[in-house]
Amino acid sequence: MVESIGEQLRSAREAKGITFEQIYRDTNIPKKYLEALESEDFAQFPGETYLLGFMRSYGDYLGLDAKDLISQYKSIKIQEQPVPMEQLLRDPKPANRLPLYISGGIAAVALVVVLFLVLRPKETNAVAEQGVRKPVEYTLSGGTLEKRYFIGDAAIVEMNSQKYKIEVSQITDRVILTSPAGETAAELGQEIPLDINADGAADLKIFVADLVKNKSDKGVLLRLAMDSSAASQGASASASVPNTQTAAATTDGTGTSAPVAEATASSPAPANAPVLLSSPNPYPFTLQATFKGNCLLRWESDRKDRDERYFQKADILNVQAQNGIRLWLSNASAVKFQVIGGGKTVDVELGSPGEVVVTDLKWVKDDDGRYKLTTVRLD
Repeated sequence: MVESIGEQLRSAREAKGITFEQIYRDTNIPKKYLEALESEDFAQFPGETYLLGFMRSYGDYLGLDAKDLISQYKSIKIQEQPVPMEQLLRDPKPANRLPLYISGGIAAVALVVVLFLVLRPKETNAVAEQGVRKPVEYTLSGGTLEKRYFIGDAAIVEMNSQKYKIEVSQITDRVILTSPAGETAAELGQEIPLDINADGAADLKIFVADLVKNKSDKGVLLRLAMDSSAASQGASASASVPNTQTAAATTDGTGTSAPVAEATASSPAPANAPVLLSSPNPYPFTLQATFKGNCLLRWESDRKDRDERYFQKADILNVQAQNGIRLWLSNASAVKFQVIGGGKTVDVELGSPGEVVVTDLKWVKDDDGRYKLTTVRLD
């Protein structure tokens, strides 16, 4: 006789001599759900997704075939489904329903034709209206402005009683900005200086804080910081939707632009940033992540393609880089980070328990001419 799901779990746990408290510490599955699985009290779970996830994790932990447990559960669910009342009351004698089928078919075809003719133009117009997004303009008169931009959006920089427009024209593996200085390209994590009034001095710094390569619908997060000497007085950043003339100018692709300028500058580290490694020249390093609990981690090494995985306790990840690594993690306390390089191993603290963190781990050149490996938070 095949044991039930609960009996299999209970027998395996008792055979190993493991308590619910120990299982909770090892798997993070609450005790009440462990007891519910063994008693097959499936109504205790907030949803079937949680039920199947905990069943799979508990089965794997005990060394059971988790797929077999889930198959048994699904079989039980099918057997528990009641037979529809109309099937129980159905006349067992076959009836000649052909006339009804023909009449119903004719009515259905007529209804489809009418709906197609009446509703099709309206649906097309509705979809077209929903698909049009009006470009947005943000105004910067001083200080810093951080916004997410989509293609066609622009920043209006007010400086010395003049207005200068910086428009996002392309978002691919980098962002292309069109301004009075021409076209400028910047990649994720880069900071570029911009001379928008052609006086030979940088008036503005633009930092690319977030960009999903080849996903223009995700937009790009830009941080614009004005030079204090160029800022106008008594103004702050604000947002407005442009009028028809402004929107038309935003989408106008005519005219000759200057060659695309590649950005190479990197943002300096804050004064209080920790120094993990120091050297006259940057060298390759490895970031080792040892997971103490469940955590979603996304990383990008040397501005190459991003990778993303969901890790569990005891998982280990090694990421190698020459210049830097950008990290996104859902729980800072769930991971122990160490930097390995130059014959040293250094612990890295990135955040507090439960904190969502976005940070750069990179080499930066300090004022003394040395390179320092440090962390720079991107909040």
